[in-house]
Amino acid sequence: MDNACDTGKPAPLPEEEVLRLLCEAARPIERTERLRLEECHGRILAETLTAPMDVPPADNSAMDGYAVRAADCAKADARLWVSQHIPAGATGKALKPQAAARIFTGAPLPPGADAVVMQECCGTEGEDIIVAEPVRPGDNVRRRGEDIAKDSELLHQGTRLQPQHVGLAASVGLNRLKVYKRLRVAVFFTGDELTAPGNPLTPGKIYNSNRYVLTGLLQRLGCEVVDLGDVPDNVFATREVLDHARTTADVIITSGGVSVGEEDHVRNAVAALGKLELWNIAIKPGKPLAFGHVGETPFFGLPGNPVALFITCCLYARPFLQICQGRTYRPPRFMWLRAGFERPHPHSRREYLRARVESTTEQQDFVKLYPHQGSGVLNSLAWAEGLACIPEGSRIEKGDMVRYLPLEALFD
Repeated sequence: MDNACDTGKPAPLPEEEVLRLLCEAARPIERTERLRLEECHGRILAETLTAPMDVPPADNSAMDGYAVRAADCAKADARLWVSQHIPAGATGKALKPQAAARIFTGAPLPPGADAVVMQECCGTEGEDIIVAEPVRPGDNVRRRGEDIAKDSELLHQGTRLQPQHVGLAASVGLNRLKVYKRLRVAVFFTGDELTAPGNPLTPGKIYNSNRYVLTGLLQRLGCEVVDLGDVPDNVFATREVLDHARTTADVIITSGGVSVGEEDHVRNAVAALGKLELWNIAIKPGKPLAFGHVGETPFFGLPGNPVALFITCCLYARPFLQICQGRTYRPPRFMWLRAGFERPHPHSRREYLRARVESTTEQQDFVKLYPHQGSGVLNSLAWAEGLACIPEGSRIEKGDMVRYLPLEALFD
């Protein structure tokens, strides 16, 4: 059961409510730029594209063979004379009755032709071909506009452009796309105990792993990261860096310093410069989350423990950032798999457990948990390939179906 010290505090919010509040507060950026296609991979499309042409632009051959009139080949063993040769990239002349055109994949059908016969289905006698089987109109033909019809919607505004999207734009002749400028996210890290990797670790210090977890997540999401470094645990330094961040970034995200401890100055500094809400969320790990504004700039205060930082960033900051990027937020898709573990004691909060999928000798998939699930055990995330979601108040026995969320689903 959860710690009884929570008694008397406001009831934790369901994560669905937190997501609703965050999505309502998110505002897409308005800054755009027009980039060459080769610069557009991973960027967010800022306008809906309409196809300026048909693809393919004309009926063409789906394979190497012979372009024919289907009416001339209505019966087996039809004899046709080969009147012309049409390689890809060339155009042919009108096809006369009882004639065929040697044609190659991608070449446009000559006027009058309405089918293509595979070369394997034809015999040859001198300059004639013998078509073994009856032919139907449309056989082995790629119709004009079959892939893309002119004036149809090609790509929707808010699409994060992948190679296939950029290729689609190229297929209709577009060479530049209007995209949103990268969302600028300022990050800083509080704690006099933090030391940068590469420096000697003196007593009482720890290496700052959170910087690399958070900046890596933001980069995977396509954000431009403004790293403002480690900030001393005092209110003056905290207010100074927040005041700078609000003028240089679209969103501010910190790690640690938002609880009620005497050395947690971020909370008071944000409240002095804007507005802050501190939420307890009914999940584990990652219960505390701060959200507000420094001036007009949105602010997230994420937990200091690395696993809690990772999970709250993925589950709550990520949807907010996606909307701010101009994207349409879509909840990640869970899989249903059998548990290879037991959780006999129910918790009042929803749990996100570090897990991976393994298979039995019978090739049945099951979810295996990392043995140590503490919110400070970063090794559990390095080992994991996903998160097992255990609903609040649930007991899990081996073989029960559980929801499993692949980590890759959180990185797009």
